[in-house]
Amino acid sequence: MENNFSMLAKTLYGFEPILARELRNMGAINVKEGVRSVSFEGDKGFMYKANLGLRTAIKILKPIKSFHVTNETDLYNQVRRFKWERYLKAEGTLAIDATVHSQVFTHSKYVALKVKDAIVDRYRELDGIRPNVDLKFPDLRVNVHIDRSRCTLSLDTSGQSLHQRGYKTATNIAPINEVLAAGMILMSGWDGQTDFMDPMCGSGTILAEAAMIACNIPPNLMRKEFAFERWQDWDVDLFETIEESLLKKTREFHHEIIGYDKSPSAVRKAKANIKNAHLEDFVKIAHEDFFKTKKNTEGKLTMVFNPPYGERLELLDLEKFYGDLGTTLKHGYPGTEAWLITSNLEALKHVGLRPSRKIKLFNAKLESRFVKYEMYEGSKKAKKNT
Repeated sequence: MENNFSMLAKTLYGFEPILARELRNMGAINVKEGVRSVSFEGDKGFMYKANLGLRTAIKILKPIKSFHVTNETDLYNQVRRFKWERYLKAEGTLAIDATVHSQVFTHSKYVALKVKDAIVDRYRELDGIRPNVDLKFPDLRVNVHIDRSRCTLSLDTSGQSLHQRGYKTATNIAPINEVLAAGMILMSGWDGQTDFMDPMCGSGTILAEAAMIACNIPPNLMRKEFAFERWQDWDVDLFETIEESLLKKTREFHHEIIGYDKSPSAVRKAKANIKNAHLEDFVKIAHEDFFKTKKNTEGKLTMVFNPPYGERLELLDLEKFYGDLGTTLKHGYPGTEAWLITSNLEALKHVGLRPSRKIKLFNAKLESRFVKYEMYEGSKKAKKNT
C-alpha cells in the first residue's frame, strides 16, 4: 500500500462514469470522477496496467507537485525549486504540455515555455549542462495544469494519446477516434454476448474496438511506446508480467461482428486495419449499401455506427439519407438496438423513429448526440404485453 500514488486518467466528455467503472474493475483504489477525468490510486504496476488496458482513457498523468501560484515569477520560482533530477538526467530530453484556466495565466504556450525555462535553469545551476527539448520522443513529458490559482505538475505516463492504439494503418475520410468508438460500445451495454454490426464501418475502428471488447483483449498492446518506458525507474520485467496477466484474461467469442460499407476503398482499409490488429477471426466485412440490406442473423443484434453528418462528407440530400436510415432500421432490422452518433441534430429529425436514449457527446470538437433506437420483433405494443 505504501507504494501507491495518485494518478489522473483523462477522458472524453460523457465517458467519466465508464472510465471510473473500468478503473474499479481493474482494481484501482479511491476512484473519483471529475470533468473529462477520473482520479485514482495504484502502484507502478497498476500504472502500466492502466495504460495497456483502459479503453476510454486518453492519458494517464502522475501528479508530482501542486502549489498556489499568483504570477509568472512565482510559477518560475516554484518550478525551479522542485527536484527534477529525481526524474530526469541532465543530459536527458524533455517536453512540456500546458493547459490553463486562469485570469492571470491566459496563454498555455507561454506557461509551457516558462516552466521549461525554470527546469533547464535548475539543471544549469546544478550541473552546468541542461536537458534539451524533444517534442516527439522526450525522456520526460511534463504536464502543467493551472486552474485559477492552483498549479499542478504531473508526469505524462502515456506519451501520445492512448487513442493511438497502433493497429490503424489506413484511414478514411472523417475517421472516428478509437476512445470514442470504445466508449460508445461500452455505453451501449454491448458485452460480446450477442451479434454486433457497424453498417457504415469506414476504416473499421468501431469493429476493431468491438472485437477487443468481446474478447477482452487489452486495447493498447500494439502501441510502439509509452512515455514511462523512458523513465529512470522503467521496469521491463514488471511491464511484461502485467502484459501477460492481462492476456490471460482474454475470452472466447461465440457471436458475429459484421461491418458494411458501400465504398470499396473503405472496405479495403477496414479489412487492412482489422488484419493489422489480428482480429480477422472475429470480424466479417462486406461491400454492401446498408439501405439495400436486411438483418440476416438470428436473435438480438446491437448496432453502433457513425453515419455522415454533412460536416466533412458531402451528401447531396442529408434529409433523404437519414430518412432512408430510419426506414431501413424499421423494416429490415427487427430485434435490433441501433445506436448512432451525429452532430447534425436537424438531420436526426428525419430518421422518423423515436429514440429511447439521447446522450450528449463530442466527436472531436463537434457537439453530438449518441442516440438509441429500439427495433422490436413484431409490434412494440405486443412486446409490452408479453
